[in-house]
Amino acid sequence: MTMTPDRIVNVIQGEYRISNATGDVFSTVLGSCVAVCLTDPSAGIGGMNHFLLPQRAGKEGENVRYGAYSMELLINGMLKRGARKSRMVAKLFGGANMVRQLRDIGASNVAFAREFLENEAIPLASESTGGNAARRIRFWAADGRVKLYIVPGEVEKVAPIAPPGPQAAAGGEVTLF
Repeated sequence: MTMTPDRIVNVIQGEYRISNATGDVFSTVLGSCVAVCLTDPSAGIGGMNHFLLPQRAGKEGENVRYGAYSMELLINGMLKRGARKSRMVAKLFGGANMVRQLRDIGASNVAFAREFLENEAIPLASESTGGNAARRIRFWAADGRVKLYIVPGEVEKVAPIAPPGPQAAAGGEVTLF
């Protein structure tokens, strides 16, 4: 029997992915953003989203960058593939406070995700949230396994936040999460 190597699919900010392929691994890097990993273990279907903010300020928006819409797309997409909501299990990641001088958006994202899952009666099996370090996660969609890597250091210690524009940071590239 030949084993197919895992296929890593990056899930970036404002995206979601769903799969029932045993070799599909969803990967993302999170700072203050949040990723919810959902699995229906009986159906072998899983999905991950990556959202930036809980909701649009002042109005409901159909934009995957916002948690409310992203969660609806993730759940409905899994249902269309044969998952059942009553069997879904969630894992929650992210929500770090990456820049302490600014509002703690990460905590708002985590609170939103927890409340959403509770309102939808989807149990939260595990989580790694908060703190001030970024996280990289790998999620095996079909069976719900997750591998978590804590990215050491804080953004302020890596480089100052550069003003918007085409300027390059001195000393190389900096990726902010």
